[in-house]
Parts: sequence; C-alpha cells; structure tokens
Amino acid sequence: MNQTPRTVNRVLLAIFGLVLMVIGALAAALSLPAVARWWQATAAEIGEALQELLAATTLAGQRDSWLWIVLALLMVLLVILMITWVANQGKGRSGVLAYDDGESPVPGSVTINGAVAEQALKAALAERVDLVNSSVATYEFRRRPALKVRVFPRQGVAPYVVAQEVTALVDALDAALGTQTPVLISIDSGARTRFTRAERVR
Repeated sequence: MNQTPRTVNRVLLAIFGLVLMVIGALAAALSLPAVARWWQATAAEIGEALQELLAATTLAGQRDSWLWIVLALLMVLLVILMITWVANQGKGRSGVLAYDDGESPVPGSVTINGAVAEQALKAALAERVDLVNSSVATYEFRRRPALKVRVFPRQGVAPYVVAQEVTALVDALDAALGTQTPVLISIDSGARTRFTRAERVR
C-alpha cells in the first residue's frame, strides 16, 4: 500500500550483492599463487596508467588533475541520490483519515486525524486473546486515505474468522465516523505466533 520503490530496492540489492560476490571471489582467488602474480602485475599496470592519465589532465598552471574535481562532483551527486533514495522509503503514510471535501451544506471544514482510527482499532484488537500482536497505519492510496490493519493470530486460529471480525470492527468504525475508508487487512504469522501460547481463563 505504501509507495516504497520496491523494484529499485531489489535492483540495487542485486547489484550490491553481485559486487560483493565478485570481490569475495577475487579475494579468495588471490590465495592461489598464479592469481596473486597476475594481480600484482595488473595492479602495477593500472597504477602506471592512472599516473599517466592524471599527468595528461593536469590543470593549466596547476599540479593537480581536473579529474579530482569530476570525482568530487560525482561523490556529491551520489550523496544526493542516496538522500533521495532514503527519503522515498516508506513513503505514502498519511496523517488524515477523512476530510470534508466541500460538499457538506454546513459551513467550515472537518478533518479526522488518522490517529483516531489507529488508536480505536488498536484498543479493540488489544483486547483479543486470539491475537499475538497487531498494528494499524494510515496511508494514502490512489489519492484517498486508507487503513492498513496487520494482525498476527495465534497458532490454530482460523484466518477467515480473524478477517471477518476485523472487518466488523472496521465497519463499526466507519459507522461511527460517518465515512467509508478503504482497508487492507494483512494476516501474518511468525516465530512469535508459533511459540506464544494462548491465555486460558478458568
């Protein structure tokens, strides 16, 4: 539901993983005498070529190459791209659940904060003994506020029963607020749901 660039993240992780694999394979291969001799010769050739390139690109009246300026600009660009990438993670969260679109005959505007629905649903879900944990968040989906309800039922609890009862809670919330909000119900499981025992009342 959120706007995290998952495709970009997967591509970046794949590239980063391949680079680490190549570096690791090269480091392991350097233990072989033949590969070590080849690397020493290649590194020396690369060093000489780099020295010649820096000498050929020296600034007029200076001893330094203009390539260092280009490298610095590339580093600045890389930092900007990284900041942009980090800023786009988890994007899509919204703090508004409902708002008056101007069609009401009553003058003024009304805005319902997303925390109202989040706290109400969390309080209702916290009372359930068949759930290990739950979370509620407000997102913007297709330019409309929407809720994402994530629940972790205990082992042995039927998912369809949890889905029906969470849907009933959402319907009651819509009736109380006087608006209908799109909801995504996510039923997950994990190690905590497998190892946590249900409470018994005698």
